[in-house]
Amino acid sequence: MIDIKLILEKPEYVKAALAKKLWDFDPQPVIDLSKKRVELLQKVEANKAEQNRLSKSVPEAKKNGEDVSLIFAKVKALAAENAAGEKELAQIEADLKALVEVLPNMPDEDLLAGGKENNTPIYHFGEERKFDFTPRDHVTLCEMCGLIDYKRAAKISGTGTWVYTNLGARLEWALLNYFIESHLNDGYEMILPPHILNYDSGYTAGQFPKFEEDVFWLEGLEPRKFILPTAETALVNLHRNEVLPLSELPRKYFAYTPCYRKEAGSYRTEERGMIRGYQFNKVEMVQYTTEEGSDAAFEEMYHKAQKLVEGLGLTYQVDKLAAGDCSHSMARTYDIEVYIPSMGIYKEVSSVSNARDYQARRGMCRYKDADGKMHFCHTLNGSGLATSRIFPALVEQCQMEDGSIRIPEVLRKWMGGLEAIHPIKK
Repeated sequence: MIDIKLILEKPEYVKAALAKKLWDFDPQPVIDLSKKRVELLQKVEANKAEQNRLSKSVPEAKKNGEDVSLIFAKVKALAAENAAGEKELAQIEADLKALVEVLPNMPDEDLLAGGKENNTPIYHFGEERKFDFTPRDHVTLCEMCGLIDYKRAAKISGTGTWVYTNLGARLEWALLNYFIESHLNDGYEMILPPHILNYDSGYTAGQFPKFEEDVFWLEGLEPRKFILPTAETALVNLHRNEVLPLSELPRKYFAYTPCYRKEAGSYRTEERGMIRGYQFNKVEMVQYTTEEGSDAAFEEMYHKAQKLVEGLGLTYQVDKLAAGDCSHSMARTYDIEVYIPSMGIYKEVSSVSNARDYQARRGMCRYKDADGKMHFCHTLNGSGLATSRIFPALVEQCQMEDGSIRIPEVLRKWMGGLEAIHPIKK
C-alpha cells in the first residue's frame, strides 16, 4: 500500500509515478478526505477535553452549592456529539483506506513508462539452437517419450491440465530437487505452506481487493478461503503483524507448491501443452529485508534464478519490465525468459520482483533500526523456477533427431543416472 503521508506531501509526484504504470490517479479525493479527517479529529479531541474539564468541575460546583444539572447536561451533549464524530471518523478512515488500497505500487524511478512494448532486454545467454533435422515441438516429444498424458488429464480434470507419467514425472521431480538443493546451499530456509489461504493473505500480498476474481475461491467456507496462486502469497504473510529483530534480517525463504490460476491456455499454438495451465509446479523465493538491503537482495535473487537456468544449459534472456508491465504490487521486475524453439519466442520462467514496503505496509510487518525507530520491511520474490515453462524448453532444446531427449547433467543424479530419455517403442 502506498503511504498516505506521501500522497498528501507529494500528490503530483505520486500521480506521475502511477501514470507510468498506466494508472489514472486523482489524489484530490484523498487530500479532501484527509483534511476532513484532521478537522473532525481536532473537533472530537477538543470536545473530549471540554467534557473532561466539565466532569472535573462537578465536585467544586457541588461544594459551592451550585446546580450541577446544567454541567451534566453539557457533558451528556458533548458525549453524544463525540460518539457521532467518532462514527463519522471511522467512516472517513474506511473511505480513505478504500481509495488507497486499490492503488498499485509505485514503480522505481529508473523504469520506462508504459506496457510490455517498452520492456528492455538486458542480458542474453546461449545461442538459439540451429537444428540439422526437423525439430519437434514439446507436445509431440512428450507424447513420443511417454512423459505427459494430455488425453487422460482432460478426462479426469478438463482442458488446461496434464498428467506427468513415468520418466516425465521423474524429470519434473528432478527439476524441483535441483531447485531445492540450490536454495538450501545458498542459505534459504525451506517452507511447505498451506495451499488454502484466508482473505488477509491475499490482501497483504496486494492481490485483494483489486484481483479477487483471479483466484479459485472455496465455496461454503466462512471466513472465505482461496487456493494460493503462488507460494509468494503465503510466504509474504509469514510475518504479518510482527516486528522482526534487525539482527535477523534478511530473512530468506523458499517454498515448493503447485500454483493454481484461473486463466489457462487457449488453442493458440504458443499456449499448447504445458505453456499455460490451471495448475503448475513452482519453487518460489522470498526475502524480507531492511530498506537499505533491498536492492542487494534483488540482485542476489535475480542472479540465483539466472544460475538455475544456466545450470540446465538452456538459452534464455532477461527483460527489465516497463512500469506498466510490472504486476500490481511490484516496484520493479526482471523477467527471465527461456527460448522455446518450436515457437521461436522466449517465455517467462521466473519473475524476480521487489515490492519495496508495499506488501509489508499492508501486512504490518516491521523492524526497528539500530536507534529503535520503526520501519516497514521490504519484501521481494522470485520464481526459482516455474517448471511448466522450463520443462517444454528443456525437452525442445535438448531433443535429438530420433526424438530422444538429452537429460542435463545436473538432473541425472535424480534420474537414476540416465543420460537420455528415448521414444517409447510401440
